[in-house]
Amino acid sequence: MKPIDDLTFIDDYMFGEVMKNKEICKEVLERLTHLKIRDIEYPELQKSLKAGYESHGVRLDVYVRDSDKVYDIEIQNKHYVDLGKRTRFYQSLIDADCLIRGTDYKKLPESIIIFICKDDPFGRGLQKYSFRTVCAESDSVEFNDKCQKLIYNASAWEQEEDAGMRAFLQFVSRNEASDDLTDGLLESVAEVKRNEIFRKEYLSMGVWESDIRDAALQEGEEKGRQEGYSRGVEYGLAKGQGQKAIEDALILVRDFNVPPETAAEKMGAQLDAVLAAL
Repeated sequence: MKPIDDLTFIDDYMFGEVMKNKEICKEVLERLTHLKIRDIEYPELQKSLKAGYESHGVRLDVYVRDSDKVYDIEIQNKHYVDLGKRTRFYQSLIDADCLIRGTDYKKLPESIIIFICKDDPFGRGLQKYSFRTVCAESDSVEFNDKCQKLIYNASAWEQEEDAGMRAFLQFVSRNEASDDLTDGLLESVAEVKRNEIFRKEYLSMGVWESDIRDAALQEGEEKGRQEGYSRGVEYGLAKGQGQKAIEDALILVRDFNVPPETAAEKMGAQLDAVLAAL
């Protein structure tokens, strides 16, 4: 777990804290979508969406609404596989959430899912990958499902022609501020670091994770000794720590609103097993 003073805007905890500021969130969203947004509902950070009791759940980094659109903004500072299936799953849960609120499917709002990636997720060198549903036989025939996926590759920020977007992507890639918005983001990060409540919560999370890892290691080693020294360490760590890691990841998700992906990674648990247990 990073020391607090080393955190930047693209770290999960910091991103969520900074984007709690409604005006900052709105301005970032306008740059990412190139849309003029009059107002948004107050950001719901790490919003938990679940379609049904036995369904897998997911926590969205920033989930906001305006008058006719919903937006999910995700920050990714490392490469994830199956990004397409990930956005598909997010989209299904966002739609289910809208329908649960009583919206007829004919009135489903337009949805825009945005991934801000520090590195190129597709390896094609583009600074932006936009996806929408069109006919394979004729791209002039649109499906009109009102769904967009925008994937930004911050590492290609120099290719961006729009000055504001280029400044934002440069900030994500290099943590270098070059205009009013990124200056504000840098100052917001510094302000969060000075916030005693945030510092205590972040430090307590680090202590909690350390205690959990120690307990998992001890349990694994004990099971290993019971199986015999020759297989003890291997079996104990794999079996004991593996199950314990899943349980501890669930604690992070349920009690500390940590995203399942982050919790699974930090606890060394299988993401599928964590999602299945939610």
